[in-house]
Amino acid sequence: MASSARLNFNLLALLEKLSQDELSKFKSLMKAFSLQKELEQIFQAELEKANVKRLVEILTNCCPRSWVERVTIQAFDKMNRHDLSKKAKDELKEAAVRSDGGRPPSLHICYRRYMKNKLQEMWINNFWPGDSDKVHRATKKYEALVPFFDLNTRKGSLAPTVVLHGPAGVGKTTLMKKLMLDWTEGSLGLSFYHAFYISCKELTNMGPCKFLELVSKDYPALQGEVALIFREALEILIVVDGFDEMRVPVTTMISDICGHVCEEKPVPILLSSLLKRKIVPHATLVVTTRPRVLQELTLLLEQPLFINMEGFLEPDKQVFFQKHFGDEDQALQALEAVKRNEALYSMISAPVVCWVICTCLKLQMERGEDLTLTCQITTSLFLQFLCDQFQPAPDDRPSSHLSAPLEALCLLAAQCLWTQVSVFYEEDLKRLGVKESDLHPFLDKGILQNDSDCMDCYSFMHLSVQQLLAAMFYILKREKKEGRDGSEQDIGDVRKLFSREARRKNPDLAQVGLFLFGLLNRKRAQEVETTFGCQTSMEVKQELLQAKPGENIPFLELVELREVFSCLYESQEEELAEEAMVPFEEMSLQLRNNADLMNSSFCLKHCHNLRRISVQVAKGVFPEDDAEDKGSKKDHYLLPFWMELCSTFDSNMSLCDLDISQAFFNSSSVQILCEKLASATCNFQKVVLKSISPADAYQNLCLAFSGYETLKRLSLQGRDQDDIVPSLCEVLRHPKCNLQYFRLESCSATTQQWADLFLALQLSQSLICLDLTDHELLDEGAKLLCVTLKHPKCFLQRLSLENCHLTEASCKEFSSALIINQRLTHLSLAKNELGDEGVKILCEGLHYPECKLQSLVLWHCNITSDGCEHLSKLLRQESNLTHLDLGLNHVGVTGMRFLCEALKERLCNLKCLWLWGCSITSFSCRDLSEALSKNKKLITLDLGQNSVGFDGIKTLSEVLKLQTCHLQTLRLKIDETDPHIKKLLKEIKESNRQLTIESDHCDSRRKRPSSQDFIF
Repeated sequence: MASSARLNFNLLALLEKLSQDELSKFKSLMKAFSLQKELEQIFQAELEKANVKRLVEILTNCCPRSWVERVTIQAFDKMNRHDLSKKAKDELKEAAVRSDGGRPPSLHICYRRYMKNKLQEMWINNFWPGDSDKVHRATKKYEALVPFFDLNTRKGSLAPTVVLHGPAGVGKTTLMKKLMLDWTEGSLGLSFYHAFYISCKELTNMGPCKFLELVSKDYPALQGEVALIFREALEILIVVDGFDEMRVPVTTMISDICGHVCEEKPVPILLSSLLKRKIVPHATLVVTTRPRVLQELTLLLEQPLFINMEGFLEPDKQVFFQKHFGDEDQALQALEAVKRNEALYSMISAPVVCWVICTCLKLQMERGEDLTLTCQITTSLFLQFLCDQFQPAPDDRPSSHLSAPLEALCLLAAQCLWTQVSVFYEEDLKRLGVKESDLHPFLDKGILQNDSDCMDCYSFMHLSVQQLLAAMFYILKREKKEGRDGSEQDIGDVRKLFSREARRKNPDLAQVGLFLFGLLNRKRAQEVETTFGCQTSMEVKQELLQAKPGENIPFLELVELREVFSCLYESQEEELAEEAMVPFEEMSLQLRNNADLMNSSFCLKHCHNLRRISVQVAKGVFPEDDAEDKGSKKDHYLLPFWMELCSTFDSNMSLCDLDISQAFFNSSSVQILCEKLASATCNFQKVVLKSISPADAYQNLCLAFSGYETLKRLSLQGRDQDDIVPSLCEVLRHPKCNLQYFRLESCSATTQQWADLFLALQLSQSLICLDLTDHELLDEGAKLLCVTLKHPKCFLQRLSLENCHLTEASCKEFSSALIINQRLTHLSLAKNELGDEGVKILCEGLHYPECKLQSLVLWHCNITSDGCEHLSKLLRQESNLTHLDLGLNHVGVTGMRFLCEALKERLCNLKCLWLWGCSITSFSCRDLSEALSKNKKLITLDLGQNSVGFDGIKTLSEVLKLQTCHLQTLRLKIDETDPHIKKLLKEIKESNRQLTIESDHCDSRRKRPSSQDFIF
């Protein structure tokens, strides 16, 4: 039919396959999809009455072709007539690639053919000889992206913007070119009429132009048709590849706007206008970028969809290795060796790196070399690959002609990394004083590549190779050459290379630092000299080890410890590690993965001055005992490193403090640790074991410390300490036990086990501090403890029973114990439901002059004003009590009045009073002000989380301003936005210099303010 010939599919034939009900539904969908301006000439009644032929005439004569084609397919999909939708799409594909009726092909068809030839040539001439099939496997991933581009599933009127982001070399550009190639062949499966590919690396040297010229620069004859395409808003795909390669900041890109495709503007403005949908707003956009500029890119986009491209996953890596090696056993052996280096295994997600590593390992296999040794050190493997490209014949001398090219290449690599440029041009070479001829040896080997799309554009084969060459820049002896003055001004020195500020701005510098330490290995430096006929210098080593001029702290102490260990392990230089570890007297190890364990084991054996160490072991470092891979190769591979690390405990005489927290072990690793601790010759004085698994690790570790004469402080904290009490009794009963401080938190114990523990306390004449926080001790257990407190051989001075589920019933026992025991000076009963009656009973014992208690913590004990009255009576007598914490109790106005009456008395000896969150208001401040004017002993007062407000602070200020006020520390809940309060506080500080006023910011429900002043 003539009317449907304007479309690229036979609409009449498709509609004739609909039933009458389906046709009615199709008409309804047409109305729903339509825009008013597109169907404004069509009367609704005529559309509803139209038969199939009339409907086709209306649509083809009154509506734009592209709109009819798109909404027809959308309508078929909505109706679940996917057979008709598929047929329409197939006809669209055929129409897109065929010539029109035997006439000469249109410009559109010529453009497709041109792009097809260009992309196919690129596909064939990649730089991996013979490996095309392997590399192109990665591009299969583009099939998963097709749904995001599908016009027929589009929601709303806004065309999609898809951002494909991922690290260097994972195949973003390759994938986009494959996408374009499939479009030219009509096999993309999408109904895009036209597709354009914009490579950002080609835009750097372009002057101002029109957007039409930009998108058709590969085929200028297309400009006229492109203008028509944009005007008719046909379905368009625009790929913007490598946004991170733009050399202008986003702030520059948004300084102007382009509103029309024929308007001439600088290229960055054209690109930003495209991304912000100011031009060609109906185009589907696909943007690729590295993660470092992702945040800036987001500022230019409207409702983008982000897709992270990970590169090779586990199955891809396995297939790649098998195809490369040809032999399955060799492939598995090589892959297993790479897996043991987690950083290296992560790097082979990039197909290029995967090819580099396979190439190197295959050569080593052919030479009969050990792959495990090579794969342990990333520098060694990449350097081996680089040197293999330039191996001289057996009888030849080193190639001295490579020295100058290597120096030029390393300068280029360092310059580009520091300026965060991934591609460079001939003008960059001239500015650095580098000749193109200098680079030929590396261009020939594919280390450096000349881009096929942009002949004066160069890039390194992969970021990791560039990072290795940038690291070489710091160890090569360089001669001053003409034309290179100031060429290194953008390159930071070695100290800046490791600075946090530089790393924050440029994360790619981290790997350069690692490679630099790898090159400080004498054998590797010699390999560089032999291969390239150059000279290296180790001066950078001293620069890293020594302190800055005018500073006393060695440089490496300013670098994060985890990175220091990683770098020293990469060097494999024992002398370097020995010298670097001299300043370290304390450190915190966080073993998050296998690499951390290996790095730490290498470095710790050189820490001869180490005094304090804390160790955390993340879950998964050691296989769980009930896991399928128990006794696996991984466990056997890692245990020697763990044994070497633990050897530090039995060889370092300086080590006195050990903290093992948040540690996930298995039975094998616990056994090794216990054996090393039991045979240790070091002088441990303080040991903390917190949140350790498996559950029996506490028992085994506790017994390992049995008989330690030097051990003074032992702290066991965690939720899985069942059945540990018998082991503790054994430790306390040991004749060589000299424990002075013991903390046991959150363990389950029977009444009999508590009785055994308290009996063991009677035998210990060294223990003076006991902390039993967070136990179900109950009143029955407290009664047993009080028997020990009354024993004449009990030497306890400080006791904490926080949150032990005690009630007022236990207070009678404590009251009598306090009278008999004249050594106990500190007692914490925080977070126990003692109530006012319990306080009354306690005060009966505290009244006695024989009671020597100085600090009492009753935090969160359900005390009201009645309890405060009992305490007030106690304090008005000559009591030894100097520190009292009543935080999180409802003291209120009445309770505060009772306490203030006590503070006024001369006999009150209180020095510190904590009233955090005690419902105290401004009404109590007059009483408190009078008390402070008379009290000469109180030096610390905590009113945090009490709403005294401006009026309350003003009332207190009368006495606080006085030089005669003995208070030294006052904590308040301060509204720092109130200018009147700020002014008042300033006046108080100016009048009374000895007073410190603190603003209460802490969450004292986690840690009460008096905890630091109390015990432990």
